[in-house]
Amino acid sequence: MSDTNAPSTDADDLADLTDEEWRERLSEEEYRVLRESGTEARFSGEYVDHLPEDGEYRCAACDEVLFDAGTKYESGCGWPAFYAAEEDSVTTTLDTSHGMRRTEVRCASCDSHLGHVFDDGPEPTGKRFCINSVAMEYEE
Repeated sequence: MSDTNAPSTDADDLADLTDEEWRERLSEEEYRVLRESGTEARFSGEYVDHLPEDGEYRCAACDEVLFDAGTKYESGCGWPAFYAAEEDSVTTTLDTSHGMRRTEVRCASCDSHLGHVFDDGPEPTGKRFCINSVAMEYEE
């Protein structure tokens, strides 16, 4: 989470946070993406070209482990891409915003918007989880 001075909150309490409390916990950009389903500009995110061999990517809002670094790959799409999410860490829903039909990816723990998933990724899953850098924090 961005604000290290924010009071600790367990996952059950996150569902009850008010809009004002989320604004206090997150930076303006994190809030726009995570809570308002925004998107950062292509190739602008911190983790676009980040390809560590080990570690994990966690939700910037609640610290839930989302992706293992070993599942990250260079897709050329302009956002960090992963071929698999950690089991039970994300949920998906139909997104018809902007005149498109996409599958939105949200954190299963705090329901924050992370990005979208597409069926054009590499084996073994064929998935491309296209995730906003600002929605994650990397931990070695």
